[in-house]
Amino acid sequence: MLTGTLVNYYTHCRRQCWLFYHHINMEDNSEDVRIGRVLHELKKQDKKEIALEGIKLDKLTAEYVTEIKKSDADIPAAMAQLEYYLIVLRDKGIMRKGRLECIEKNKQNKSIHTLTLTEERMGELKKEYRSIEEFLNSDVPPPPPKIKPMCKKCAYFEYCFI
Repeated sequence: MLTGTLVNYYTHCRRQCWLFYHHINMEDNSEDVRIGRVLHELKKQDKKEIALEGIKLDKLTAEYVTEIKKSDADIPAAMAQLEYYLIVLRDKGIMRKGRLECIEKNKQNKSIHTLTLTEERMGELKKEYRSIEEFLNSDVPPPPPKIKPMCKKCAYFEYCFI
């Protein structure tokens, strides 16, 4: 089953996505993942998390679905995750706009990004989700990517490069 996290990982790094989906979990050793989990727990204290069919919403208002991230390190991946949430909700008859809040913007201030899905974009995304599901069902992971600066902070860095 596709989830918002998998859509985020697929956009960020296909190898990370495949490894996570196949339960090769290196994230328990990552300081950044631990910080993200603590932030997630703090958010839950403010309001109840809404969970359904592969999505866990940080905040749902009459106008927005809000996803909160620790940093703006990978905005496209976070926006892809938010788009997935909007599609799942729309399929259930719940129409909202998306709102991404990054607590640290380049380690300085909070940044906020909004998005509204169009019919055309929804069609593109549904095709992309089918491609992701086919990718996840492959028997072997993709090869390690060419190393990028973002790889050094990844929980799977040692698995891929050492």
